[in-house]
Amino acid sequence: MKIKIKRQQLLNAINIAGRAVSVKTTMPILECLLITATEGGVKMMANDMELAIETTVPADSCVVMEPGVIAVDAKLFGDIVRKIALNEDSEILITSDGSLVEIKGEKSLFRIQEKDPDQFPELPMVNENKYINISEFTLKDIIKDTIFSIAANDSNKMMTGELFEVKDGMLKVVSLDGHRISVRNTALNGEYENFKAIIPGKTLNEISKILPGDAEKTVSIFFDENYASFKFGSTVMATRLIDGEYFKIDAMLSSDYETKIIVNKREFLDAIEQSTILIRETDKKPLVLKIAENSLNMKVNSLMGSLDAVIGIEKDGNDLMIAFNPKFLLDALRVIDEETVSLYMTNSKAPCFIKDDEGKFIYLILPVNFNPAAY
Repeated sequence: MKIKIKRQQLLNAINIAGRAVSVKTTMPILECLLITATEGGVKMMANDMELAIETTVPADSCVVMEPGVIAVDAKLFGDIVRKIALNEDSEILITSDGSLVEIKGEKSLFRIQEKDPDQFPELPMVNENKYINISEFTLKDIIKDTIFSIAANDSNKMMTGELFEVKDGMLKVVSLDGHRISVRNTALNGEYENFKAIIPGKTLNEISKILPGDAEKTVSIFFDENYASFKFGSTVMATRLIDGEYFKIDAMLSSDYETKIIVNKREFLDAIEQSTILIRETDKKPLVLKIAENSLNMKVNSLMGSLDAVIGIEKDGNDLMIAFNPKFLLDALRVIDEETVSLYMTNSKAPCFIKDDEGKFIYLILPVNFNPAAY
């Protein structure tokens, strides 16, 4: 193989594909990048057996003098490309003789061991019968609005992923971690088959980092029984799906309430952020909301001190005293773009709902136990 490619183009490809390089594995080949040079350009792929990413530098952005396939240690190769030249327009020459890979910059020449490309796992082939098309901007927005409420560990595998459900022209995305639920509903353009799939949170995190987020460009997402693939620009990402039946949440999303408040989102957010100054995670002290006519009193009593904050609200229904982990409120409020938000509550033990009138988003947050006499 012999190719010439601009440093920045090469680095971009490394940064994209490199997100699927395995960092903890008993298979050394999974720590590598597979580089394939053809007349159509240069493809770069990584695969950790759960997520695979392939991205292409097109033929008009590189020169392929001799086609071929090589596998190289991803970290070593990336470090060399970053250091061998500082000018992004610098051209890098890469050649291979079957055992050594030469990487030549303007003033330096590196030689590194080539790995056996035949050992590298192929990009999973996904049946393209079930699919949706969605704008890059919308998909990135959906992930941002839901990813914070997946579980951080895999004690329950289902909670580490998000449900993607297509039904009657709508895409519903759901995440939950046992303390809260996030739901985003998005109308799709076009007619699609109804289906469900559970996509790992790790995959969605990586997609959100790679996606440019252009409202005019489209992501095609294909689904089959075991895998999903995302195609956008010159990049393909294939991920293994989480197997199983997702939690039945519809019964939890009751529309009944005894207390509804409408509050300015910015004022509410600022007051909650103030409360976190006095709350350490190890303290597990709640933020207590005292809801009365036209006012929301927010109280914290912790080992570090106390806080009383009052903001104006519109209230419908009963007065109420209820407590929350403030982080859960903050996570939801930070991704809501509305000027005001509506909270629906039944009592101090039942979930709180933050949702809009159109049903675009729903955030369910469980309250925490507290001693009302202390507040």
